[in-house]
Amino acid sequence: MDTKVLVVNRDESLRRGLVYSLKQDEYDVDPVSTLEECIAKLKENDYELIILDILLPDGNGLSTCEVIREYSQSPMIVLTEKGEVVSKILAFEYGADDYVTVPFNILELKARIKAILRRANMKITQPKDQAITIDNFTINPLGRSLTINGKHIDLTGREFDLFYLLITNPDRVFTREELLEKLWGYEYFGDLRTVDVHVRRLREKIEDEPKKAQYIHTKWGVGYYFKNNRDKKPDTIAR
Repeated sequence: MDTKVLVVNRDESLRRGLVYSLKQDEYDVDPVSTLEECIAKLKENDYELIILDILLPDGNGLSTCEVIREYSQSPMIVLTEKGEVVSKILAFEYGADDYVTVPFNILELKARIKAILRRANMKITQPKDQAITIDNFTINPLGRSLTINGKHIDLTGREFDLFYLLITNPDRVFTREELLEKLWGYEYFGDLRTVDVHVRRLREKIEDEPKKAQYIHTKWGVGYYFKNNRDKKPDTIAR
């Protein structure tokens, strides 16, 4: 079955070009031009990837990402003409998995698409019905789902990968550079804050008090690690 991709872009010429190029690689592409059309498609179909222009006629700005996240946790690449680092960080804050500025090289975009899909479809060598339970967390690597005390937690693809890596390597400190390499798969040209943003978003979803981390700890000046110490007083103050 072809990989289903939703292209959301207000620019008809760019939208057609993306559709043509992606179909050449045998992606099943649905093109839309507005946020309303995007939401309608997300209600009807499951997509492996969303390519989003954040400046839409009915949904301008990065908050568009947040709206889409209410309907889908599929990996999302944001396209925008703004190239400032702050815009990149904000894109991740609002739920994007990757960020590409226009104009872009279509070969680079395709490489990023393949990297995201490869991670999302990563095979886990565990029995299909086996989930991992640590403390109050139950994580299903094949279904890519997380529950806390039986309550489902919505994670983006990147947040899931980050949490899975940390929780399955307890007490191991990963540097920001390691996390970028393992989870993003290519250089981010020094944008280490990308990792910080995803850690903070993950803490907000799994910690009782995100600013007093019980599980995802900071090793100051180094990186992050997972510690199963719910019954202990936190010794790390999150930033």
